[in-house]
Amino acid sequence: MEKHNAHRVAEVLVEALPYIQRLNDKTVVIKYGGNAMVDDELKNSFAQDVVLLKQVGLDPVVVHGGGPQIGSLLERLGKETRFIEGMRVTDSETMDVVQMVLGGLVNKEIVNLINGHGGVAVGLTGKDGGLIRARPLRITRHDPEAREPEIIDLGHVGEVASIDPSLVAMLDSGNFIPVIAPIGVGEDGASYNINADLVAGKLAATLGAEKLLLLTNTPGVLDDDGGLLTGLSRREVEGLIEKGVIRGGMLPKVQCALDAVNSGVKTAQIIDGRVPHAVLLELLTDTGVGTLIHG
Repeated sequence: MEKHNAHRVAEVLVEALPYIQRLNDKTVVIKYGGNAMVDDELKNSFAQDVVLLKQVGLDPVVVHGGGPQIGSLLERLGKETRFIEGMRVTDSETMDVVQMVLGGLVNKEIVNLINGHGGVAVGLTGKDGGLIRARPLRITRHDPEAREPEIIDLGHVGEVASIDPSLVAMLDSGNFIPVIAPIGVGEDGASYNINADLVAGKLAATLGAEKLLLLTNTPGVLDDDGGLLTGLSRREVEGLIEKGVIRGGMLPKVQCALDAVNSGVKTAQIIDGRVPHAVLLELLTDTGVGTLIHG
């Protein structure tokens, strides 16, 4: 290694030291999705990041999505997909595919990647150990011409009713890295597909996590001129929402981050998962690659 490169490596390690010390023995919940789940380089860099975090004393918990993979398999099976307000209507047959893709193919691929880089990952769904109790998600649609609002049933699409963190906490206390598919179980024993961002946020709050990281396909929260906004307080975020600066697809992610911070998570970070080693850059360097929201 050339002398100036060796010096730069030393500088990077020294820069990371105070962050490692501050986050030692702290839980970090990471929602994994977007390009980082489909690009081979990004998949491997994410797995390396998670293994390194565990190795230096943090307790990473991974929650993953898998919408594109579900859609791809449904299309190959000739199963028509219908969306209402951006959510997939999920009948019993579709739910079988969701469980196979999320709890099987996607979950085990992530586990295998982490283990291949020297970690000890354990794949779970919210059904394991009663981790995630779910209830059906209902959409209320208001029609000015109707007397009563229309209640739309999306089938096996759910929301989090409660989380029992004991299984995840037990794994965290050992050398294990939990990898969780966002499938919950209802009171009737039925399975429900839940938005992965929401599961990650609720899990972070329940575990008393230090940080929530949401990987996206954007640099983070942008202002009207396209500049990256970071270091935002709850009040500043609420003001940006009221002004319409935060809108569209970013709005639910920001709301999820806000809910987590309001529930006791120290910080929530919306980061650019298209950047190799985005997790390490955000957690262990001065630079960061996204938007940080704090109380």
